[in-house]
Amino acid sequence: MTFNRNEFVSAFSLALDFLESSLRNNVTNHGKRVALIALRIGEQLRLSPEDMFDLYAGAMLHDNGMTHAVYNAIDAEKLPNIEKAASHCIIGERNLKAFPFLKNREGMILYHHEAYDGSGFFGISGDSIPLLAHIINLADMAEILYSKGADRQAMLKQLSLWKGSQFATELCEAFEALGDNLGFWLSLDNRFIGKELEQRTPEYDMALTLEELLPITGIFRRLVDAKSPFTGRHSQGIAEKSALMADFYGFDAERKTKLTIAADLHDIGKLAVPNAVLDKPAALTVGEMELVKPHTYYTRKTLESITGFADITEWASNHHEKLDGTGYPYGFNEARLDFESRLMACIDIFQALTEERPYRQPLDHSTVSRIMLDMANKGGIDHQITADVLTANHPKDV
Repeated sequence: MTFNRNEFVSAFSLALDFLESSLRNNVTNHGKRVALIALRIGEQLRLSPEDMFDLYAGAMLHDNGMTHAVYNAIDAEKLPNIEKAASHCIIGERNLKAFPFLKNREGMILYHHEAYDGSGFFGISGDSIPLLAHIINLADMAEILYSKGADRQAMLKQLSLWKGSQFATELCEAFEALGDNLGFWLSLDNRFIGKELEQRTPEYDMALTLEELLPITGIFRRLVDAKSPFTGRHSQGIAEKSALMADFYGFDAERKTKLTIAADLHDIGKLAVPNAVLDKPAALTVGEMELVKPHTYYTRKTLESITGFADITEWASNHHEKLDGTGYPYGFNEARLDFESRLMACIDIFQALTEERPYRQPLDHSTVSRIMLDMANKGGIDHQITADVLTANHPKDV
């Protein structure tokens, strides 16, 4: 298939925005705004199209490691201050090693909080900081000021204080050159930022097989699983069981890989669910369930813009729909749910029941079987698929 890097970056920046908005008082479009500011600085510096695309991708995904850092930051400091967590730089760099940047971008994410004077997390200073990392840092800090309500004069004043210490003089001057450009400041508005990015970002396609996409979708599977210690292997487990069931049914290679990708990405909308809900050591209240239910809708909205992902989007997004129409978010019934959607729902239930949760230990196969067969008998999930999942995943030593 033809893989459009821009679509993929935009889709997963949206997923990261779900998480960031829940941490920073509903601030939205952080990644997009950082990317646009970074691109405008890049234009001032006359970067090449290849550098501009990789700058865009890095800026959009610069906080991809923060799901790993969130839990630790909240534990240690009682507030989700990701900018103080060096771990999100380390893990974010490692996560994006599989992303197809146009050039080698080693250090772009790892060093995106390094200061020009060497006072950052890793003590890297001056021209030792990769240029794109340094631009992302400036754009990130400018966006934080903007989201806190600073006007352009306040932002430019702060930047002048950072010149030569936090940031290289050349980069500060590139940003200052935008200071009198009213169009630049207006473009940062949530209403216009998406279109502005489209117009300013070089577009690159590449031919990839579905199998070659797996390392990339694995990046985002790990982000979701890392959000809570109680879902540390949930998406991975579903991906493994999806591959197992694909073999059980004799799926061809393309259908199996699509199902595995859908499993990787099925819970990406959970980045919007507060950790206080995911980690609650008791059954959820009705109100808390209302915070959980939208996650499949967010998954759909994240994936549906990616060309060639129509089947994957359906299978990933329908895993909480029920054959009797009592599921969510759309209340689809059996006439609307295809085989793979039904299969994903059964695998998701099986995986969840066999995992530890803050309010219970993993359930044994016998208990899981009783629960799932009861659900099938009541018309919620497919009876034959349920039986097949239970058979294929039966403990070998029993």
